[in-house]
Amino acid sequence: MPTALDLRMDEIARRITGPDGMLPLSTIERDGLSLPLIAAAPPALPYYFAHFCAEHGDKTFLVDGDERLSFAETYAHARAVAGALVHGFGVAPGDHIGIAARNAPAWIILEMAILMAGGVATLLNGWWRGAELAAGLRDTDARLVFADGPRAARLAEAADGHSAELVALDFDQPTAAVLAPVLARGGGADTRLPDVGPEDDATILFTSGSTGQSKGALSDHRAVMQATFNYLVQSLIGLELVTAEHGAPTLQPATLLNVPLFHVTAEVPVMLQSFAMGRKLVMMPKWDAREAMRLIEREKITYFVGVPLMSFEILTHPERADFDLSSCRDFAAGGAPRPVEHVRRLSEEMGEAKPLIGYGLTETNAVGCANFRENYLAKPDSTGRASYPLVELAVLDARGGPVATGERGEICIRSICNFKEYWNDPAATHEAFTADGFFRTGDIGYLDADGYVFIVDRKKDIIIRGGENISCLEVEAALYAHPEVAEAAVFALPDRRLGEVPGAVVHAKAGVVLAPLELCEFLVGRIAGFKVPQRIWVAPEPLPRLGTEKIDKVRLRAHYRAVYAREAA
Repeated sequence: MPTALDLRMDEIARRITGPDGMLPLSTIERDGLSLPLIAAAPPALPYYFAHFCAEHGDKTFLVDGDERLSFAETYAHARAVAGALVHGFGVAPGDHIGIAARNAPAWIILEMAILMAGGVATLLNGWWRGAELAAGLRDTDARLVFADGPRAARLAEAADGHSAELVALDFDQPTAAVLAPVLARGGGADTRLPDVGPEDDATILFTSGSTGQSKGALSDHRAVMQATFNYLVQSLIGLELVTAEHGAPTLQPATLLNVPLFHVTAEVPVMLQSFAMGRKLVMMPKWDAREAMRLIEREKITYFVGVPLMSFEILTHPERADFDLSSCRDFAAGGAPRPVEHVRRLSEEMGEAKPLIGYGLTETNAVGCANFRENYLAKPDSTGRASYPLVELAVLDARGGPVATGERGEICIRSICNFKEYWNDPAATHEAFTADGFFRTGDIGYLDADGYVFIVDRKKDIIIRGGENISCLEVEAALYAHPEVAEAAVFALPDRRLGEVPGAVVHAKAGVVLAPLELCEFLVGRIAGFKVPQRIWVAPEPLPRLGTEKIDKVRLRAHYRAVYAREAA
């Protein structure tokens, strides 16, 4: 049965997107399907940048240390750089242009400029080593890449691995100085720019690599623009709810940019959405919970989003009481589920701020599901309902047919926001979609009677022990219930008799010594015996992470399978 909050949100959403609403809906025909479309969205990103940077003008947009840029100043930089790309670098419509750098105003300006020049912004994972960066450029046919010092050095070491022109920029300088070498090539604010349309290619973002080799997911301007406006509908719903509860906000919307810009969460719901909202973005080149709290207090941050570990580190930080965090009304998370206990504690211990969680993928331009406030508390292990108005969800069986409510299957998403293709990988693109246009997420889950999604595992991350399926997420959740476990990852180990058995690696909280036998005994009372890991390793260092801050299970699995084989021998 829908909750009171669900009914209220639905009523607000219908009003916002109705014929007389702020963001009325239309439809578009694609591949024999009629898909909903937000009619008020600009046709392409260059028009979006121009409109909202003019509308918000002198309002502060980007903050990086002591440097502050207004919306108007940001746009002026981007317009000049776009002219330089066209005139000085010879960028033509459709050229793939890479960015490999830490979060900074120049990063955002470069992406704006690439899109305004008709290029395709190819957002390289800044955590990659030289060979991986080179492979990303090679696999996407990039002709030019802008890199900060550390990434430029890595790429220089792998110069033979790609053919892109490398332009190294000093991101430790003020923004104007960072961009000066680009402008020195000629062209500028008066250079004529090409027209860009909704079906032109816009971005290539790389999949996280959590299940294998990263692929470049290509999206057109319409998909990215519609995803951004889908998030705006959700933000307008939230604004009306907060206004009804606390009165109209008096602070400028502000958020930390603490997730890397090459990740879809930072790209769409954080960075791109901020143009329309007039929201201030405060840079964090590197995550640190204490620094995040300092910035929340100093910059009056109103909204926080990151991987679940980030908000939990703020919640449990020994100096949290020393900072005024009252401006922040939401602590959002994505990329991984929050343990149920974390949800409860965030709600109870962070004053008026409330937890929420979202679910989306690189291939869906971050749109998918969301679970808000009291609904999240009522169903803390759910990622929520389909994000209105553009997302259609289905849970499908192995043949692509729908399963009954409550039954497990693959979660699939259909919307105008979905990506176009994996660049240079038609086989993977074909495999990613059903015949009727649903994107196969690779996540296994179910829908309850209220339309809430519950993710139980990855499609390729299930351990099959002698015919019994074991959810890695379930075992990880049980390990996280141990009060001294800081990080945990569960994966399959080969077994001659059973095929696979579960293995795990954990990292303990500071100053704690964990024993594998103790952890096994702890688990026996919480999960079935066949789910208890056959082998548990205790890692002295934090577990390795991908650029999205997800634990790198591919690397861990490969390493500990090799260790396991040596031990068996």
